[in-house]
Amino acid sequence: MRVHIGGDHAAYDMHQDLLAFLEQEGHEVTNHGAFGFDAEDDYPVFVLRCAEAVAADPTSLGIVLGGSGNGEQIAANKVKGVRAALCYDEELARLAREHNNAQVISIGGRETSLEQARGMVKVFLATPFSGVERHARRIAMMERYEQDGTLPDLPA
Repeated sequence: MRVHIGGDHAAYDMHQDLLAFLEQEGHEVTNHGAFGFDAEDDYPVFVLRCAEAVAADPTSLGIVLGGSGNGEQIAANKVKGVRAALCYDEELARLAREHNNAQVISIGGRETSLEQARGMVKVFLATPFSGVERHARRIAMMERYEQDGTLPDLPA
């Protein structure tokens, strides 16, 4: 699988670990930075490039990394067509793919061990979207809103 990855200084060690792990697992990896440790770097530089690459290649998935993962998730979700999910365990990583067809996982390097991150990434990459009608319907609602601002009708 093609996997894009990007993150800032706060998760630099995790980023390096996941690069090696992904290659060892046989994935085709594109690193969008950081390419060296810089305590003053800014996550949007790397995260937005990662998310744009995922949006441009619907058969790929992405990983964004930062201190908490919150800002990185927000930034990735600014890219049209991207659904990024902040995960902190394997169950959330599975549900992000299975129910929400998320293409990007966001992980907090200060909140997550390397072992936990590898486990979440492995589950995220291996889990397909379920295709269940209610999940597809909800994703379609979000896509319509993103495209033209159409809001779904309120339930009666």
